[in-house]
Amino acid sequence: MGKNSWGLSLAALILEGLSATSCGSGHKQSYLQSMSISPAAADAKDYSGGEVQFTTTGYYVNPTRTVTPQAANWVACQNEVPTNMVSVSSAGLAQCGPGAGGTYSINAWNPNTGPGVYSCPSPNACGGGCTIAATAQLTCP
Repeated sequence: MGKNSWGLSLAALILEGLSATSCGSGHKQSYLQSMSISPAAADAKDYSGGEVQFTTTGYYVNPTRTVTPQAANWVACQNEVPTNMVSVSSAGLAQCGPGAGGTYSINAWNPNTGPGVYSCPSPNACGGGCTIAATAQLTCP
């Protein structure tokens, strides 16, 4: 009888070990759910040298947390098409180019995918893609 108890205990330990190493140790992976950009709207004339620093915040689930700045790809768009009238650095620093006038959208997107996020072969950087994205507005004088 003692021999069977030892065998059952060993089997239970092996099953527990296998369970702990599969499926992320029983914990759901944290993944990016949404993003926002701040400021949501800016007028270049109100900033030193016309340079506007945009910053992304990522909102995660499992566990719930926020990350600022959230890593992102950046692009300036006009009428939902990328434009070179406004430059945006990889860190979100935007500046109106010569001849730029009116309002442009500053888009940030995160191409990383996770549960519930669908990957697209060619997402539209100016919106409409399947990646997690956020948009702000920049007005050029």
